[in-house]
Amino acid sequence: MDFGLLGIGAALALAACGSAIGAGSAGMAAVGAWKKCFAQNKPAPFTLIAFVGAPLTQTIYGYILMNTLYQAAGDNSPWLILGAGLFGGLAMGFSAAFQGKAGAAASDALAETGKGFGNYIMVLGLVETVALFVMVFLMGVV
Repeated sequence: MDFGLLGIGAALALAACGSAIGAGSAGMAAVGAWKKCFAQNKPAPFTLIAFVGAPLTQTIYGYILMNTLYQAAGDNSPWLILGAGLFGGLAMGFSAAFQGKAGAAASDALAETGKGFGNYIMVLGLVETVALFVMVFLMGVV
């Protein structure tokens, strides 16, 4: 059995695990923020859904990396494919998980103040950049 295939699956699976953790974290915070708004008879900002959905893109990056690794598997060492998939998926997963934590903080702040959406999105974008860098750099290696 070619153990490099584990890396191909790991790229998507680990990125998706991070996306689930991140979206879950941000989602719980958004629900709590909306609850506070409803309790105070303030309008509940629908834009919080952008913070909840942001970590999901890392699953797409994991899928792209998985396809790249699959296409490159025949021409490369199984160790390279295993390492790229395992560590690339892990890095993208961590990016998604921490993007969700940042989204959770942004949800609370936006619901409380009604201000700063652009600033909060910039922070989420910076955290996401890690996943993009990982994907692009690993695609250049294989």
